[in-house]
Order: sequence, then C-alpha cells, then structure tokens
Amino acid sequence: MFEFLVFGLISLSMTEGHHEVQEVFAESNSKVVLPCVCNTSSRVIIWRKDNQGTVWRQEKSGMQFWGSRWLQNGDRRVRCPYSRFERGDCSLHISNIREDDGGVFECRFISGGQSMTRSVMLRVIKVSVSSAAPVAGIEFSVHCGVTPEPVGASVQWRLNNSTFVSPSGENLKTAQWTIEETASVTLTGEWTCVVAHQGFEGRASASLTVKGIIHPPRDDARVYAAVGCAATLPCVFSPGSIPSKPSWRKLHPGSSTKPGRLPSSFSFSSPASKPAWDQSARVEDVGLEDEGRYTCAGVVGGQSLSRRMQLVIAKIDRGVSWMKMVTLTCQLTDTSEVMRYEWVHVTYDPSGTRLVKSIQEGKTLYMGKVNVEDVGEWVCRFHGKEGLLGNVTHRIAPQNGHLTGSTSSLYNTSFVLSLSVLLVLLVLILVQLYKKHQRRKKIFQFSALETILHVKVNERDKREESQVKK
Repeated sequence: MFEFLVFGLISLSMTEGHHEVQEVFAESNSKVVLPCVCNTSSRVIIWRKDNQGTVWRQEKSGMQFWGSRWLQNGDRRVRCPYSRFERGDCSLHISNIREDDGGVFECRFISGGQSMTRSVMLRVIKVSVSSAAPVAGIEFSVHCGVTPEPVGASVQWRLNNSTFVSPSGENLKTAQWTIEETASVTLTGEWTCVVAHQGFEGRASASLTVKGIIHPPRDDARVYAAVGCAATLPCVFSPGSIPSKPSWRKLHPGSSTKPGRLPSSFSFSSPASKPAWDQSARVEDVGLEDEGRYTCAGVVGGQSLSRRMQLVIAKIDRGVSWMKMVTLTCQLTDTSEVMRYEWVHVTYDPSGTRLVKSIQEGKTLYMGKVNVEDVGEWVCRFHGKEGLLGNVTHRIAPQNGHLTGSTSSLYNTSFVLSLSVLLVLLVLILVQLYKKHQRRKKIFQFSALETILHVKVNERDKREESQVKK
C-alpha cells in the first residue's frame, strides 16, 4: 500500500548553520515527501543524505542530476517537481521507500548569493511477522522496526483498526516493539504499528493469515435447528488449508471426552460442489435426541485442529384448554443465548406471494379458538444479543381439507339470530302489554259513564215521587 505521509512544515531559521530538524515517518515500500520551503527565486537546489553524497540536484542552468543509488532499474526513485518552485516548494518526492533510506536529509538552496539549508529526519517503519500464515496453536511474533530507531517513542498496536488486546489478558507495554502470541483465527487480519515521537506520528501494517478452522470461529458455538428439519454443522477450515484425517464425533452427555452415538441421518462426506477445506456435516432429519455437543477435527501442517459446537433443537408445543383455547409454546433444549421470542404469521396470497405479519412477543402465543384466518404458518423466531438465532414453524391446515367460513363468524351469526329472536319476542310482549293496558283503560271509561247514568236515573225517580205526593 502506497501513501504519502507528510507531517507539516515548520518555520526554520534563514541563516546558514542554524536550522532545526523535523521528522517524517514513512512506511517501507510506500511513497513519501520530504518538505523543504525555499525561496521562489532559487535556481540552485541540492538534496543530500547524511553527508553520503548527492540525492538530487539542479544547477543554475536547469540541468538535473541524480545519485546512483537512487536509480532503480533505470527508474528514478526521487524527483523534485519543477512546477512547484515558483510557490517556494522544493520538497523531495521519494518512491519505493527502503529501510536503509532512513536518516537525515538536507535541502540546500542558494538565494541572493546566500546558501541556506533545511534538514529532515526520515524514519522508515516496517512491520514484519515471523510467519505470514501460521497454523492455529503455533507461536508467532509481530515486530515493528523503525530506522533510525527513535529514543523515547511510544508504540501502539492495532488489529483490524481496533486497539489490540492480548487474548491472554496481559496489558501491552508502552514501547513494546514485538508482540508474541499463540496463533488463532481471531488474530487474522491487518496488524498496524503506530509510532509517536516528539509530536510526529507514523504507522505501518502487515497482513497475517492464520490457518485453522474459521467457522465456527470459536468453541461452544450454538447451532440451532427445528425438529423434523435438516441441520448443518459447520466445520470450515481457512481457504487452501486442506485437512487430513477429517473426522466428526458426538460427545456423550455430561462428558467432554467420551464419544456418543451420531444421528442415523448424519453425514459429512464432502460433495464435489464443496471445496476440500469445507468439512461441514449434515443431519437430514433432526430429532430431540440429536441435541448435544459435536466435535469436528483435522490435521493441517502437522497440527491437530478441532472445534466443538452445540446443536440446539427447537420445537413448538401446541396446547388446548378445556375451553378449546389453543396455545403455542416455543421450546428449545438450550436457552442460554436467547433474549427474546417473536411470533409471526406467514400466509400466501393467490399469486403465491409470501405475507408476513408480526403478532406478538413472548415464549407462548395465546390464540384462542382456531378459525380460518389462523390457517398458515406460525413461526417462532428467537433472538440473541447479536440478532436472530433461528426459528421454528408450526403449520395449521384447513379443517376437512378446506374451510368456507370462519368459526368465529359462525358464532357471530348464531349470536345475531338469537338476539333477533329475543328482540321479536320482546316486541310481541310489549304489544300484548300495550293492548291489555288499552282494554283496561276502556273499561275504566265505561264504568264511569254507567255511574253517571245511574245517578241521573235516581235523581229522576226522586223527582217523580215528589210530584205524586203533591
């Protein structure tokens, strides 16, 4: 990787013999620019290194010359762009940096008959590993070298852009130029050494590939499978690492060494479509009895490698209460990684499009009485700290091959009919009561009339008797 590492320009004294030295870090095999601020009228410019000879120079006539060690296969490793002189930039550009390029460079130019000098310390950083591709379990080292080596510099190690923390838990020293570790696939990646000295900083990197089992990346990883489905037990070695004597075994419950019996549908022969470093196994028809710990193993580079994993079985228990209320409960043989459960209902429209509807969260789903809208797939998804772990499905098929209406709709229809009958009966009763009331009201009216007539007749009889007596 080539990149320019230029760390600012500092103001220097303009008198001969009195100047400061600034530092520039560069990674080995990269490109670097050594800064030099010169006078815009300068025509004579000379770059030298450690008083060992000329690196590059330009005469007043414009002629340019290169030192012999800066020519590589006919290509000039250094250049000083003429187009920048008018801006007072006489910086030296160096490509394909080598470790022995480190040291003090001097930029000398003549302005107004006066000679002036700028000094730059170039420190070359290189990261090297004792083995670019060690086998897991083998000791290896990563070294950070700086030429010339700075006194009192601080060093920080990074792995894949994150601060490196030793798997052993030991804290790294402030200036630990060499890291020694036991190889594991978790240490694969880009190792970067960051060096800081007197306010300047530089870095260099090297790649490390550890040969071993990359998937699962660690022991005791969980593999989730549903009852009745197929399960894949992963055992993938690093690309190009073809293991000899590959093997699988199931551990007896409660034992870390005693072998158990592999499932009857277990197979791990690699098909032609898989690369030789993929020794994953498969269980075609998973049952509850297949849960437990499995170990895959192989020999790479004379080193025995193995990975242990646990097969977790999931199923859904269906329960029906005395009120015919249906419950679905998500059951797993190991729930140590599960943080939450989610239930979704999966159906398909007439065109075959899959429709997913989230219902609720929780280990148990309370459905009530099953109706036609409940036909389809009920999926329990279980999630862990890093996301979805797996899922298990329970299917509800139409009753008697098909359903033309909802059971709840039938119940609703019966309820409406019953309510209608009751309303009719109530109306009839009210009508009868009303009629009875009216009859009684008429009776009261006629009784009053009869009384009045009776009084009138009595009064008339009394008058007639009075007239006869006279």
